Amino acid sequence: MKNEKNISILKEMAESVRTCMFTTFSSNEEFGSRPMGTAKIEDDGSIWFYTNEYSPKSKEISKDNNVLLAYSDPSKNTYLTVKGKAELVDDKVRKEAYFSPFVKAWFPEGINDPQLILIKVTPDEAEYWDSSSSKLVVLFSVLKAVVTGSTPDMGEHDTMKF
Repeated sequence: MKNEKNISILKEMAESVRTCMFTTFSSNEEFGSRPMGTAKIEDDGSIWFYTNEYSPKSKEISKDNNVLLAYSDPSKNTYLTVKGKAELVDDKVRKEAYFSPFVKAWFPEGINDPQLILIKVTPDEAEYWDSSSSKLVVLFSVLKAVVTGSTPDMGEHDTMKF
């Protein structure tokens, strides 16, 4: 039951943002991050992306499949990080099902593009912050905490396992 709740929170927060910073670990022992649009989040919590099979991130995933996804919506004061394992998947059915005109900008040949491949991220752990308050309410909470010496109420924060 808890896993279903965690997946529901993950889907709701990530789908509302759609774009994350997708971080991999390079062969030079450095982190590499780039913005990527989420193609689909399945009911089991797996998160799918399109990429070029020969891109640096694909090579990095092949060497070390630990990734970090960071979703952020400052206008809603919601933030989500997802740690997981990535794998490259060549699945024509999913390519077709998840394809959108937006993806066609990078892959003009569509799902038949020979360089098009999917990345599947299986989450291990996620952490989120959800204030869902306006910036004015957050500011008021911080100022109140400064005056009273208390801790500001910044909304919900939790770490979830999958």
